[in-house]
Amino acid sequence: MDGGAPRRRRAGGGAVGSQFPALRDHPVRLLAEGWDNTVHLVGGTWAFRFPRRQVALPGVLREIDLLPRLAALLPVAVPVPELVGNPAGDYPWPFFGARLLPGRELADSHLPDDARTPLGAAVGSFLRALHRPEVARGLGSSLPSDPMCRALPAARAPMTRERLSRLANRGTWAPDGEVSALLDGSLDLGSSTVEPVLVHGDLHLRHLLVDEHGAASGVIDWGDLCLADPSVDLSVAHSAFSGAARNALLTAYGHPVGPEQETRARVLAVSLCAALADYADTDARPALLAESLAGLRRAVG
Repeated sequence: MDGGAPRRRRAGGGAVGSQFPALRDHPVRLLAEGWDNTVHLVGGTWAFRFPRRQVALPGVLREIDLLPRLAALLPVAVPVPELVGNPAGDYPWPFFGARLLPGRELADSHLPDDARTPLGAAVGSFLRALHRPEVARGLGSSLPSDPMCRALPAARAPMTRERLSRLANRGTWAPDGEVSALLDGSLDLGSSTVEPVLVHGDLHLRHLLVDEHGAASGVIDWGDLCLADPSVDLSVAHSAFSGAARNALLTAYGHPVGPEQETRARVLAVSLCAALADYADTDARPALLAESLAGLRRAVG
C-alpha cells in the first residue's frame, strides 16, 4: 500500500471541505483502506472514495459514470456517486462521495455458514439482474474485457500458488491437496468462449455487506467493473457459500452453470481468498483471515 496517513487526512478533510463547503465542518474518520482506494466517512453520512494510486483511476471513473445508472437495475443497494470531486491541492486525482450503505462486510459478520441460505438467494437474484444481456448492451460499450484475466485459470494459478506458499511458510495455512488438484486441473482451460456479461469483477467476502440479521444490504467497491465470463462473479458462490446456501444462490441465479464455468469460478474463489488471507495475515485482521481460510475450504468443498 502506498501513500502516507497525512496525505489521506488532507484528502479526506481538505479536498472535501474546499469543494463541498456544506461538509467543511463535519467530522471525518478513516472508514476503510484497500489496495487501490481509501474511504473516509464524512459527517457520518458520506463515504468518500479516494484512489491511492494511479492504476486505480480508470476504475473510479467507471464507478462515477456507471453506478448511478446501474443502481436502479439491481435488487441490492450499491454506492451511488453524488458528490464528485476534482484534483485539489496536493491530492492529484478525482474522487467521489456516496451515501454510506448500511451493514458490515460479510468477512466481519461472523455469520455461520448454515445461516447463509437467505443471503445466498439474495446474491443469486442480484447476479441474475446484473448479468442480463441487456445490461451489458446498455452500459458495457466502453468497458474493458476481463482486464485482470480473472476467468483464465492459467493466469490466476501462479500468483495463487505464490500466496498460498507464503501462508504455508508462515504456518497460517496447511497445504491442501484438493486446492492443488483444482489449480493443476484447470490449467488446460483457455480463454472463455461464453458471451461476456457485465460483472462486478471483484465480488468477494469484503465487498458484500450484510445487516444485523445477515441479509444483503449492499455490494461495494466496483472499481473492477468490466465485461467477462459470468464465472468471475459466480466465484462468490464458492468463496462465501456452501451446501444449501450455495444451492440457493445458484437456484436464484437461474442460469445453468456447466463444469467448465464452475471450475473457472472455483479457481478464482481460491485466488481471491488466498489474496485476502495473505493481506489479513500481515495486517492483523483475524476475522478476515478466518473467513478467507474458510473460503479456501468452501471452494473445494
